[in-house]
Amino acid sequence: MTDKRRILVTCALPYANGSIHLGHMLEHIQADVWVRYQRMRGHEIYFICADDAHGTPIMLKAEQLGITPEQLIDQVKHEHLHDFTGFNISFDNYHSTHSPENRELSELIYDRLKNNGYIRTKVISQLYDPEKQMFLPDRFVKGTCPKCKSPDQYGDNCEVCSATYSPIDLINPKSVISGATPIIKDSEHYFFDLPEFKAMLQDWIRSGSLQAQVANKMQEWFESGLQPWDISRDAPYFGFEIPDAPGKYFYVWLDAPIGYMGSFKNYCDRTPHVSFNDFWQKDSTTELYHFIGKDIVYFHSLFWPAMLEGSQYRKPSNIFVHGYVTVDGAKMSKSRGTFIQANTYLKYLDPDCLRYYYAAKSSAAIDDIDLNLEDFVQRVNSDIVNKVVNIASRCAGFINKRFDGKLSQTVLDQDLYDLFCQKSVIIGEYFEARELGKAIREIMALADEANRFIDEKAPWIVAKQEGQDQLLQDICSLGINFFRILMTYLTPVIPALSQRSESFLNTTLEWDTIGQPLINHSINKFKALFTRIEMTNIEQMIDETKSLLNTPTQPASTIEQQPIAETINFDDFAKIDLRVALIKEANLVEGSDKLLQLTLDLGGEVRNVFSGIRSAYPDPKQLEGKLTVMVANLAPRKMRFGISQGMVLCASGKQDDDGLYLLSPDCGAKPGMKIS
Repeated sequence: MTDKRRILVTCALPYANGSIHLGHMLEHIQADVWVRYQRMRGHEIYFICADDAHGTPIMLKAEQLGITPEQLIDQVKHEHLHDFTGFNISFDNYHSTHSPENRELSELIYDRLKNNGYIRTKVISQLYDPEKQMFLPDRFVKGTCPKCKSPDQYGDNCEVCSATYSPIDLINPKSVISGATPIIKDSEHYFFDLPEFKAMLQDWIRSGSLQAQVANKMQEWFESGLQPWDISRDAPYFGFEIPDAPGKYFYVWLDAPIGYMGSFKNYCDRTPHVSFNDFWQKDSTTELYHFIGKDIVYFHSLFWPAMLEGSQYRKPSNIFVHGYVTVDGAKMSKSRGTFIQANTYLKYLDPDCLRYYYAAKSSAAIDDIDLNLEDFVQRVNSDIVNKVVNIASRCAGFINKRFDGKLSQTVLDQDLYDLFCQKSVIIGEYFEARELGKAIREIMALADEANRFIDEKAPWIVAKQEGQDQLLQDICSLGINFFRILMTYLTPVIPALSQRSESFLNTTLEWDTIGQPLINHSINKFKALFTRIEMTNIEQMIDETKSLLNTPTQPASTIEQQPIAETINFDDFAKIDLRVALIKEANLVEGSDKLLQLTLDLGGEVRNVFSGIRSAYPDPKQLEGKLTVMVANLAPRKMRFGISQGMVLCASGKQDDDGLYLLSPDCGAKPGMKIS
């Protein structure tokens, strides 16, 4: 037994506007396995988490549902905690960032940063939704990428060319909330002086507190230059109002990591023997570890330690970062039924199955993990059922029937038993280093040894031989002890099976007693400890996941919103003369807030067309020089602004906020070409 350590562990806070899915579960399972191992080794360890409950998306979703944000986050917290409990995630406390503790700590940290000169104000220009009367966060604006001109991109980065930019740089920006064209509006914002902490952060990297990949990524950020961090948002916003700044709120990423502290404070206030300051004061000798996904490394490795340093709190001992989860080699998909919610999984499968599979594929590196569903079924059945549980199944029947459940008084093969015990060192080292896959490989190698021993000794043959009762009891007793050791090693990974195994073995599974065999010990009658996975379980889970797409809570598909019109014959279609047209000029129409006046070149013939696309193209000059498609033989239409000599074609949705998209022919088309 090593010296007793004092450890605090956190998982990233799930956002309180959606369900937990199997991607979330990777992190929480990895953390829980590590925590359970530390508990088995006798260390003082606390495992906490909370819902991330602030921000514009939560405010808007509550509004959409007709409830208050407080009601929404309360419902979601209940659902999240139910799912984590279903997977046996052993939190000591699960809280919310919308709590008195988090408000108190957020204000305290902000005040300390401000008093230490790390908070400054600056007037910035932002996109503002004139209909919703609110400033738009980056992800609530969509438009055309200013770099590669790809349409329908978010306001912070392009998913096509990976360019980053300011929302005000978007071409034809649209509010995702209302569909309105945003305007630019100035507002005073509060900034945290992150560049002031560059030297401290670089020292922190060199201290070896981070994974190599994280440290390398941080170095890239230093080279590109740290910038002051905007920590404020304007009303309306669901969160904590900044002290002495009416109408200004803490940006969600300021108070979200403080939620780790808030959740632990809530626990400490209810647990007198645990001191909050012991774990968070600047000179603390305790250990603090954050398990997070690679998508939020920026916040946890730069802003968070800088905030803690600037407010005189301790920094994390380490940040353990993991990759994403793919399913069958591809990104999780709702349409394919692989975007599986935790509560859907729990209807069809034992939580220990996923815990085991994730552990078997986990390492200390920032690697993505693929949940291959066929491999998942085969591996769980092969390892847990055919190897581990099979040992108990093969031996227990003889012990129960022939020896009244009593184990032998001797160890038949002491050398082999000692080998099983000695493996506790390397397996423990792998658990400590979060090399869970390597630990599983060592354990399964021992399971193979145990099954080989049983095969060689063949107790089913010995049982038929006269005068060999003692040998039969000795063989099966050692098999049961092998099972006990294996399940002790696996206890952090598959705790539900471990608990059932303890009932069968009539003893507790403790790491420090691995070397003490069960001698002259009574076990209980063997019952099935684990159920094999069938592919039908997987198929049912996938089918239910797909069906969630068609529930009333999901938006209808485009075809459902706009059903295909009645069938026409070819002669009807042939009457329409579609031509490629070059937009020579595009102008606003005075007196109309919907129309643009387009001058179209059909390859020698010029047409004047009025089109109701102004909302999609508020700056019409950007259309000039582009090719489009027009109905060339449409009868001229007299309008109060003039004669419209045709119609340009656009794609649009049924809803007002679905947008308008002018059709363009492929490159190489020429003005006047007929479309057929």
